[in-house]
Amino acid sequence: MMTRVLLLRFRLLTVVAALPLTIGVATAHVEAQSSEKRPLEIADYHIWRQIDGEQISDDGRWVAWSYTKVRMDDTLVVANVDSGVRHEIARASDAILSSDGMWVGYTISPPFQEMEEMERNGDDVSYQAGLTHLESGTSWVWEDAYDFGFSATSSHFWVEKTQTQDEVAFDGTGLILRNLSEGYEELIGSVWQLAMNKTGTHLAYTVDADGGDGNGLYLINLSNGARRGLDNSKERYANLVWSDDGTSIAVLRGEIPEGSTERENSLLVFSDVGNSLAQRYEFGPTVDGLREDWVLSENGDLSFNGDASTVFVATKTQETELEDWGEEGLPLADVNIWHWEDDRIQSQQQSQLSQDQSRTYVAAIHLQEAILVHLADEQMSDVQITRDGRWGIGRDDHSYVSDWRPNYADYYRINTRTGDRTPILTEHLRTLGLSPDSRHFLYWKDGNVWDYSIENNAHANLTASSPVDFTDQEFDRFGEKPPHGVAGFTSDSNGIVLYDRYDVWYQSYDAGPAVNLTGNFGTEREIRLRTVATDTEEETINLDEPMLLEAYGEWSKNEGFLRLDGRDLKDLTWEARRFSYPLKAKNADRYLFTVQTWQDFPDLWVSNGNFSERQRLSTANPQQTQFLWGSRILFDYTLSDGTPLQGTLAIPETFAEGERLPMVVRFYEKYSQDLHLYPTPIYRHQPNFAGLVSNGYLLMQPDVHFRIGSSHSDMLEAVEAATQKVIDMGYADPEAVGLSGHSYSGGGSAYIATRSNMFAAIAHGAAPINLVSEFNQLFVGSGQNNHGYDIYGQGRYATNPYDDFDLYWRESPISGVETMDTPVLYLHGESDPTVNWEQGLEWYNALRFLEKPVIWLSYPDEGHGLRKLQNRIDFQYRLQDFFGHHLLGQPAPRWMTDGVSQVEKERHLRDYAPQFFRPRLVG
Repeated sequence: MMTRVLLLRFRLLTVVAALPLTIGVATAHVEAQSSEKRPLEIADYHIWRQIDGEQISDDGRWVAWSYTKVRMDDTLVVANVDSGVRHEIARASDAILSSDGMWVGYTISPPFQEMEEMERNGDDVSYQAGLTHLESGTSWVWEDAYDFGFSATSSHFWVEKTQTQDEVAFDGTGLILRNLSEGYEELIGSVWQLAMNKTGTHLAYTVDADGGDGNGLYLINLSNGARRGLDNSKERYANLVWSDDGTSIAVLRGEIPEGSTERENSLLVFSDVGNSLAQRYEFGPTVDGLREDWVLSENGDLSFNGDASTVFVATKTQETELEDWGEEGLPLADVNIWHWEDDRIQSQQQSQLSQDQSRTYVAAIHLQEAILVHLADEQMSDVQITRDGRWGIGRDDHSYVSDWRPNYADYYRINTRTGDRTPILTEHLRTLGLSPDSRHFLYWKDGNVWDYSIENNAHANLTASSPVDFTDQEFDRFGEKPPHGVAGFTSDSNGIVLYDRYDVWYQSYDAGPAVNLTGNFGTEREIRLRTVATDTEEETINLDEPMLLEAYGEWSKNEGFLRLDGRDLKDLTWEARRFSYPLKAKNADRYLFTVQTWQDFPDLWVSNGNFSERQRLSTANPQQTQFLWGSRILFDYTLSDGTPLQGTLAIPETFAEGERLPMVVRFYEKYSQDLHLYPTPIYRHQPNFAGLVSNGYLLMQPDVHFRIGSSHSDMLEAVEAATQKVIDMGYADPEAVGLSGHSYSGGGSAYIATRSNMFAAIAHGAAPINLVSEFNQLFVGSGQNNHGYDIYGQGRYATNPYDDFDLYWRESPISGVETMDTPVLYLHGESDPTVNWEQGLEWYNALRFLEKPVIWLSYPDEGHGLRKLQNRIDFQYRLQDFFGHHLLGQPAPRWMTDGVSQVEKERHLRDYAPQFFRPRLVG
């Protein structure tokens, strides 16, 4: 074992050491070709294609994906890995491969110009469903499709139709069911819900028709086409569900009584449905055990336990319908009453109103006993059910609801037979999940992983004797530090698999010392190892079988894969690239993944389980060879206290040794992990990295080391240190360095603008400017205030402005505006739900009052970023103008020198809009 690890270590370290030479050779090769290339223009960004919806068939023979493009039609590609046969289907996306690998279903969209016109006119977009036989290439198309899918055995394909205008009075619509082996299809009318069992033998569906005629629950045997009705009523059916074994069906049936708001449902259950004498259970609106004036509700989930002996159903109170206020006399007053003792502030209640109104509480209906047992209520609404259905774990947070404190709660074991509750934990923060075998409930307490044995009502500190600390010590926010995580539960039900910072561990339930499965390999090399779920349907980890691990170098940023077989580690690949999470073919030793670097788009590849014999499937962007591109390197720097950090530097391929270039610095929290991230040219609310580097800028992205209570100061320190390091390395022109940040780093950028003279220009957006006023403002989207964010969240301040006003004022950009002289370009959406637009207003007005150089781009009807394509394109051009003037010395356009009045606004926007944007992009 020792020899094996040493050999592997030698190989890994050798590859890392050779990496700089490899980059240098690649850069030299690119420079030799640079004369044939041109810089990227903003108008070129739309040429780039993205890959979406990739998947691999169960037999590993077929791979499907879609090419997407800005304001262009999607293209679906389905490729045979072995034969090279390809199907390219115009305007298609959302592919589903059948389990037998013979078929592909997909959505067909209208041409994008038609879709844009429909959206402008407020019309519903109509989609088609397509089906292609992969061997023959024969295709079928159905109009007005809402959804589609295959049966588990691939015997049938179904298409649910979109409701027509004539069908809006009821929920049902047409269902196409096609028998793939025999080639015929049938139309079933007024289908509301459908569900196929996991084994693919039966299709169940409900009908909701005009006037209730034909409403019912129906079953089709897919092997012979036999159909039968299981129940009929003019009432409405909802929440159709199968048991895990595919032999039982449950559904709700009911209607709303006059004068009430909630439907009074009955629960129908059919067991052994494959038998013509299926057992029927019916539990009416007054089922034994249901609270008075409560109903079985369709607003929550319906589910079976493992052996289908119990059904879990949502319940809620019945409400009396309010009478119309009437149009005579004065309208009803409208006022929101904000009370200091409200559990949640009114804005949060408004945001969650629909959720609160439809909130339900789970109960168990035991079929043989014909009794309902309430498990949840208004005090404890959150209950997790064990797989076997015997127990629930309830969470009651009512005593701890707060605007800012962590989400503490009391936890209870609930007996689903009796409803009895046994206290488990009091004022507890972090839980780690229920085991699939229904026996264990894990939680994190005092820096250890604990196990609660549900059956025995017993607690055990599993990791007390562990030779390693499983706490994530890199967690840099205020409050309790979390664990690195639980990889999963073992298939023998004897223990769990845990992570420390670098390695993978086994911890038994007997609380013995944890076993390092990866032999300290990760810790010795500072390489993070994590498990890869190769079977997405498997819920446990079988330690007797080989385990695929993904690897990431903490300091090298290399990535790769290893295989753990028992205690033996086998290295599969270790590269200066970024890999996606690999998808394994269910029934074949074949993996689908992407690989990317700064220079290589994340195209699709397949390989065997050793990640050798690779085959490239896609070439999404061959046009990249026409443009100047560059490369990216990793560099180290340190803070004044000796803290080591890393950053990345993207370098134009036209760079000549000894030349100093203009540089843009973009920062947030940590960015060095993106060393090998491909810089796709896209329109967005921040600098386009590929565009900057192609046009001769350096792009530097530093890591920030955060301490508690000094976030903006920490940003200043790290950004200045990294910038100075790149200047000292001889790359950057110290007189031509720009800075960019948004949201959290937008506030950091503003702070740096008021404390540093290192930057020639700063472009930032959506920034918290005055932390004192921001503390009491809202996240409009959620309705919450900023108290928790500032104290325990990303703000990291660990206090409030009433206890430490000086800290909040000291860390506020607004407190240093008097000495700021750096030109600023500021972006903010006027409907920002995260950072109040008024923060930008305060920033602008303060700088304006002090006659500081600020330009504010305030976009109406935009949020925290820029959603509208035309605004993203507009911002790219203005950012180009801004940095071009301040960093390259280009003439400033009139909008920068003189501004744009409201009188001139529309004419200016028309003149400024790029030609390629009118009337459509050409690609």
